[in-house]
Amino acid sequence: MLILPSRRQFLTGLGATAAVIGGTGAYAFGIEPLYRLVVTRYAPVLPHWTPGLSLRVAVLADFHVGEPYMPLDRIAEIVDATNALKPDLILMLGDYPAGPSVTHRKVPLTAFARVVASLKAPLGVYSILGNHDWWDDHEAQMRLAGPVAARRALEDVGIPVMENDALRLVKDGKPFWIAGVGDQIPFLIQGIDIGRDDLPDTLAKVTDAAPVLLMIHEPDLFLDVPERVSLTLAGHTHGGQVRLFGYSPVIPSVRGNDFAYGHVVRKGQHMIVSGGFGVSRIPVRLGVPPEIVLLELGGDAETAGKTVERAKILRA
Repeated sequence: MLILPSRRQFLTGLGATAAVIGGTGAYAFGIEPLYRLVVTRYAPVLPHWTPGLSLRVAVLADFHVGEPYMPLDRIAEIVDATNALKPDLILMLGDYPAGPSVTHRKVPLTAFARVVASLKAPLGVYSILGNHDWWDDHEAQMRLAGPVAARRALEDVGIPVMENDALRLVKDGKPFWIAGVGDQIPFLIQGIDIGRDDLPDTLAKVTDAAPVLLMIHEPDLFLDVPERVSLTLAGHTHGGQVRLFGYSPVIPSVRGNDFAYGHVVRKGQHMIVSGGFGVSRIPVRLGVPPEIVLLELGGDAETAGKTVERAKILRA
C-alpha cells in the first residue's frame, strides 16, 4: 500500500531540504573560502631522486589577493602557517591578484609583496607567474610584453620570479634543480593564443643529472614534460573550487578532471596540482578548502609513498 505524506510532512521535508541547501551555500560562500586553511601533505616516491636527499617543500598557489575574499590579514595568516611548517624551500605558483568578478576592492600588489616577504626557508623562496598576473596588468597587455606588476613587486622584496629559468640548489651536500616556466595563456583575454612558456629552453639550463622540481602554472603543460623531470608542480585550477566525491564539475584544463587536483601519475611521471588559496569567477569553495601543499621528499621508507596510493594513475 502506497502511503502519501501529509501536507505538514511534505512542508517539513521541503523546509529541511531548503535549510540544508541554504546552509551549504552559506558555508561555500562564507566559510570555506574565507576561514578554512589546511595543510595537504604528499610524500611521493619519485623517479630520478637522489638517495639520501631529504627535502621539505611548501607550495603556495593562487593567492588572488583582493577584498573581501583575500585581504592582507588572510595573507599574513597563510605566511605564518607556512613558516610554522619549517620548510627547506618555498615555491609560489602564480596568480597573485584577484580577478574583477570577485574583487570589491583591489589590494596593491606592493602591499601583498611586503607581507609574503616574511616567508622564510633556508634554501629560499621562489616564484613563477600565472595568467592573472598578466591579465591584471593592462599596460603589459597593450605591449604584449612584461615585466608585469606582480613580477616587479615580488622581485622588489627579494623573491625571484623564474620565467623559463632553472636554478641549482644544494641540500646536505646533495644537489637538485628547481625550474619555472612562463605562463601559457598570458594574452588569452585578448584572444591571442601566444604563451610565454618555453619548456625546452628552461630544461636546457639543467646541466647535470640531479633531480628537477618543475614549476608550471597551468597543469596542461604536464603533457609535454619529459621523463627527465622528477616532479611537476601546478596550480591554476583551484581544484575546481567545488569538488565533491573526487569530482570537480568545472575545470580550466584540456584534461578536465584528470588534471583537476592532487597527485597525478602519467606514464611514470608525477605531478601535484595544488588547490591553492583564492577564488576566481565566483566567490565559492566547497570540498576543496584553501591549502598549503607540503612535500616530504626523499624521506625514510616508512614516510615515503604514504600518499602515492591515493595518486590518480592515468593510462594516457
